[in-house]
Amino acid sequence: MHLFAVLKHCVINFYDDSAYDESMPLSSFVPAFASRCADDEARCYAFVGDELLLDDNRGLPRASVLIEQLGPPELDYLVGHRAGQPCRLLFWPQTTQAPAGWVNHNLRAIYGHMDEADFWIATRAKQMATWDREHRFCGVCGTRTEVAEREPARACPACGHRHYPRVSPAIMVLIRDGDRLLLARSPHFKPGMYSALAGFVEAGESCEDTIHREVMEEVGLRVKNLQWFDSQSWPFPHSLMLAFNADYDGGQIVCQPEEIEDAQWFTLDKLPDLPMGASIARHLIEATIKRMRADAAIDQ
Repeated sequence: MHLFAVLKHCVINFYDDSAYDESMPLSSFVPAFASRCADDEARCYAFVGDELLLDDNRGLPRASVLIEQLGPPELDYLVGHRAGQPCRLLFWPQTTQAPAGWVNHNLRAIYGHMDEADFWIATRAKQMATWDREHRFCGVCGTRTEVAEREPARACPACGHRHYPRVSPAIMVLIRDGDRLLLARSPHFKPGMYSALAGFVEAGESCEDTIHREVMEEVGLRVKNLQWFDSQSWPFPHSLMLAFNADYDGGQIVCQPEEIEDAQWFTLDKLPDLPMGASIARHLIEATIKRMRADAAIDQ
């Protein structure tokens, strides 16, 4: 599948209400942007540095309460609407002390412990905060940028260049060989955890080009029969994950030094620890396992 078709698939799933299952966590969310949001009835996604600020019950705060206790935020943006209700990003520096009754949460760790739609909207809010912090000065002429009024952009008043939120496309591919799956681990993974292979799309590459290159670079294998699976925004810091399945087409495993600590073929009865449930890697692996078990049942 070509990249255009992949992106078309993403747009349909994200914007076309007819493509939604109402049970999908973001089925009622529409992205938007405004450089100021004064609506105290808005759903508030408050960050202190990279951490999400929630109450003791992991509920969202009310903006006016936090502003009264912490003072004016560094950022106060509209990031979208959920079922018509505004969604508001507030941001304070990492040095800000959380007030009594409020707790800072690592965004990765909080998944599964708060409303799922709010979690994913919080990831968008986090990406907007990251974009703002990384584009305070123009990359063309060095002038301090200003927030645009009607679109998510920081504009340079000197040369006119506009800096939009960065999105970094990255592929993920799960390789199958009959009743085995190729899983690998990077040095930064928690002990014992393995996942599908992944890598960023380079300039001038299609997703398919990237898959063949990354698989050969990281584990020395060839693949065929690439099949599109799904996509996921991943705000660590601004990735768009594009997931595929592929079949093994030859070669012996040779791990890329410093990138891949270990890679192995695993049968379904001897799987290692897998990535967190929020990640597209986990969804890709579980969907493939389900299909493999169905195939095995048909063969019996």
